[in-house]
Amino acid sequence: MKIQVKRIHKQPDYTIGEISIDGRAMGFTDEDAVREIPDRPVADWKVPGHTAIPAGEYEVQVTTSQRFGRQLPQLMAVPGFTGVRIHPGNSSVDTEGCLLVGTTWGGGDWITNSRAAFNSIYALILGAWSRGERITLEIA
Repeated sequence: MKIQVKRIHKQPDYTIGEISIDGRAMGFTDEDAVREIPDRPVADWKVPGHTAIPAGEYEVQVTTSQRFGRQLPQLMAVPGFTGVRIHPGNSSVDTEGCLLVGTTWGGGDWITNSRAAFNSIYALILGAWSRGERITLEIA
């Protein structure tokens, strides 16, 4: 399974993207601000709890989140970050470096129908995970 996030609206405090799975549009993402400086170590540009993860491709696993007390998709081996997950939320205030998902975006730092979007995306990820498929997420 290939999940893709295309960042389409970058602002000083948040980032909006479009998310698709195997080429099928699934909605929008909301993240913290993109602060990445190419060819510089993460420690040079990361603001803890307020920075979007670096662009790139990451393996996704379904693991138990201690913070949320349930299984959630986790992006593995993200340079300079730990515990990066896909989960519900409506604005960058609801995240500390994770990907929030929603079905619609009407402008600004707000996506809607987050739980519905997450449930649809999670069902597809969980199905692929249970079949032993390799799951990746690419952020561009």
